[in-house]
Formats: sequence, structure tokens, C-alpha cells
Amino acid sequence: MFKISKMTDYGTVVLAHLSDDENRPIAASEIAGQTGLGVATVSKLLKAMAHAGLVSARRGATGGYSLARSADDISAAEIIDAIEGPVAITECATDGHACELEPVCGVGSQWQQINTSIRRALSHISLTDLKGERSLPNEMPLLPIDQILHKDTLR
Repeated sequence: MFKISKMTDYGTVVLAHLSDDENRPIAASEIAGQTGLGVATVSKLLKAMAHAGLVSARRGATGGYSLARSADDISAAEIIDAIEGPVAITECATDGHACELEPVCGVGSQWQQINTSIRRALSHISLTDLKGERSLPNEMPLLPIDQILHKDTLR
């Protein structure tokens, strides 16, 4: 099964909360209290997202966390990357993979192309979209597999 982790789901909740008040830094404890997540979980997520450049931290009495960019400029792919690492549906779709079956594998390059298509789709969905502030299509258009596997078809 292909699904995001609870931590990525929680990270999206934290980012959505930060986007509600982009003009002031919010303390991790306040975010935890308002989202129902544990302070330790929120702190861990904020640290990972700060490292990835999604949030900014300010120290001091008026400090806290805020989005580093607008919610329109943060993609679902970036959120997943920050918390889980790059999207990879198979081992051969990761950067620097080392699979002993690669010399005889007939499907690896197709999985890599599918992975690229998934990543491209996630890159076009913003935090604003995830918050439901813009409508996403109810269904993604289905393409024949030969079009999915042809690199030039999806842009």
C-alpha cells in the first residue's frame, strides 16, 4: 500500500495551522495546543520542516515558527520530502539506488517513470490546495499506461 505516514499528515496539519496566521510567529506549544498534537511531535516536525526550508524560526519572547514562504509556494512533494524523504514507490526509484537485479530487471525504468509522474503531480499541489482553499478536481484524469510511461506525455 502506498500512503504517507502519520507524521507527514501531522506535518501538513502544522503547516496549515501556521498558514492561518502568516503574520506572526507561533510557539510550538501553542501549535500543539490548538492542533491536539503533542508538543514533542510538533517540535520534531517543526525542526525537520525548518531544516527543509518550509518554516522559519525566531527566538525570543516574541519568537516562534512561521512559514518560510506562502502556502501557495509550498508543495505536497516538499512536505513529504521534509518529513519522509524523497517520494519513491520502489527501491529503484530512489536516488543512488543499488539493486542487484538491475542488470536483468525489465521493469525498473517504468517504475522510475511512474515515480516521476507521481512526484510531478504532488509538486503541483500546494499547501493552499491541501487546506481546501481551492478546489482540486474530484478525479485525476486517467491516462492509458503507454502515455504514463512515455516521458514526453506528462509535463
